[in-house]
Amino acid sequence: MTEPFENQNEQSTWTETKNEQSAWSEPKNDQPTWEQRPNYYYKPPKKEKSGWPAGLVIAVTLVCSLLAGAFGAGGMYLATTFMDDAKPSTNGTQPNNSGTSQSTTILEGDRENVVIDITKIDTSKVMTQAEVYAANVNSTVGITTSITTNLWGYQTTSAASGSGFVFSKDGYILTNYHVVDDSTSITVSMYDGTTYDAKLVGYDESNDVAVLKVEATDLVPVVLGNSDNLNVGDSVVAIGNPLGELTFSLTAGSISAKDRDITMSNGSSMQLLQTDCAINSGNSGGALFNLYGEVVGITNAKYSSSSSSSTASIDNIGFAIPINKARSIAESIIEKGYVSKPYVGVSVATVSEETQMYGLPQGASVQQIVENSPAAEAGLQINDIITHVNGNEIASSNDMVAAVRNAAIGDELKLTVYRMGKTVEVTVTVGEQKTSVQEQEQTQNQSQSQRPQFPFGY
Repeated sequence: MTEPFENQNEQSTWTETKNEQSAWSEPKNDQPTWEQRPNYYYKPPKKEKSGWPAGLVIAVTLVCSLLAGAFGAGGMYLATTFMDDAKPSTNGTQPNNSGTSQSTTILEGDRENVVIDITKIDTSKVMTQAEVYAANVNSTVGITTSITTNLWGYQTTSAASGSGFVFSKDGYILTNYHVVDDSTSITVSMYDGTTYDAKLVGYDESNDVAVLKVEATDLVPVVLGNSDNLNVGDSVVAIGNPLGELTFSLTAGSISAKDRDITMSNGSSMQLLQTDCAINSGNSGGALFNLYGEVVGITNAKYSSSSSSSTASIDNIGFAIPINKARSIAESIIEKGYVSKPYVGVSVATVSEETQMYGLPQGASVQQIVENSPAAEAGLQINDIITHVNGNEIASSNDMVAAVRNAAIGDELKLTVYRMGKTVEVTVTVGEQKTSVQEQEQTQNQSQSQRPQFPFGY
């Protein structure tokens, strides 16, 4: 039985205006035009080449540490791809010409259901940083992966490191997906020196969350907090394994911003917490704690800079996945065996400023519609421009993605749509997209050219 802890602490909340950031990289032929790009453009480290152009280059760097050999697990391709409903596997043949029919077998999954029990823990006492560390260091883990690649007929093995934390006492571990991406083996190391071989239970690539399982029954889980209750300026500490060598290190800082939009190279984005805790390679997947000893985020990225000339460096701009989002993903993987997401079945692109000069409104232009999806059933059409959702303005594709992502399955979204010079109203009922580990692995094996240009499945 899986028993994560959650808090009973109530905190005040207030609303913050969402800010924008900026970074840039050179355009490529297969990427959206400059008019379609947001100001901030993400360049994952897997695609970096040796050498830097003159001047300052700013990028969001995933903080997974490479230990030896070729780069394997440090990169992350964050895109949401559309997937058809899973179909049963078949085994057999059609009837032959002799009139004798051969048998056909379909396969049906049979797995033990996992029930997650919640135990309430009193976390009303504010702790010192030292007390937070002492209470939680045994619940944090180091993660080492091996990656075997075939290079011109020769197999090479590399290793990468990251961090994680104990989600339940019976062995479930949370970390970032990019920490374990492409790994052939995963080892989890505890503070007391105990090591376990870990199995990848499931992951959500687009949200950079992975769930591991080790064979243990009496681990000490962290206490889960409520990331929605965070305020800018709240003190936080991160525990992780920077550089893969300085294991179980604590760094301290504050929440610098909430709901920070970080745009990835494919045009999709993540809304992350920003912190000035020192976040370095190897910290990926580690826990971000408040001073009540609760986990409020999973560290996963940082801004970094490099140049061929002497310029000011970028320091202490790190990011973390809000624990509320990661928790719902992890619980879906553990309980259901798949990732469950709200889904309407469209691919959208931002209407560029150049296009708006011809009289079209700003918004999210519908590029593709999945057959039999909620969007198709509601009558949405290709080239429709979505300008509002439930009365809220849609200025870009990211706004549309966020509107669907924040909806619950079964919710009705009232879309205001510009269509051929007229404004129409379309009501879409949000459906559920189920993606198993096997389906995600099949999607990963598709070539880059087979992936849609814009985020799909929202």
